[in-house]
Amino acid sequence: MTSVPMPIPSRTQYVLEEIKRRILTGRLTPGQALVEADLAAQFGVSKTPVREALKTLAGTGLVVMSQYKGVTVRMVDADMAREVQDVRLLLEPEALRRTVRRGASLDAARDALTRADEATDTAERSLSNREFHRALYMPCGNPLLGRMLDEVRDQAALVSAVAWAADPSWEREASEHREILRLALDKDADGAARALHAHIASFVRRAFPDADLETRAPRAAQAPQEAPEAPNQKSEDGQA
Repeated sequence: MTSVPMPIPSRTQYVLEEIKRRILTGRLTPGQALVEADLAAQFGVSKTPVREALKTLAGTGLVVMSQYKGVTVRMVDADMAREVQDVRLLLEPEALRRTVRRGASLDAARDALTRADEATDTAERSLSNREFHRALYMPCGNPLLGRMLDEVRDQAALVSAVAWAADPSWEREASEHREILRLALDKDADGAARALHAHIASFVRRAFPDADLETRAPRAAQAPQEAPEAPNQKSEDGQA
């Protein structure tokens, strides 16, 4: 019999989202200890939902659980930034290319960009930027590709939060976001993919110059060339 995943209890979900928000907006900083009893008191819950929330966050890579140090917010260094952004460079531009080519709606991306432009604090701007990127890749037509990018989404946001704390570069990134969206709305799938690739690579290069990223821009997808047809080896549809 196929097992059905159990939904996360509402208290655990609340604690999970609040801890995540605090990490991604810089209220909880890399290396900071997360003590179950303290968090339970802050949220007015028992330690059980806090413990479960921390386990989930450890699974997404936002916190680290150690037998000796307990639970801490994950540290961000050049190696961690490289690992996360390498995945994004490989997958996210291709997902956007597919989103554009299939004519998917970009209304959610436009709305997220507007919220980011109108944000009055860094937390709101950070979360809106995060939603902007997700709105570009989720309509790609391949749910597995979307889920793979979702798996590194929190870690990518943590990298961004640390970089912005050291060197705020909101305006430059907002301009790059607008250009990516413009190209996507103009149905320029390859141009939008190249712009997104450059955006991700340049951000990490500025924030973590030692990250040693592979930054070749993605080539435009081309139809594979057909091999010469061998005599009497046609398939039923006429192709070798």
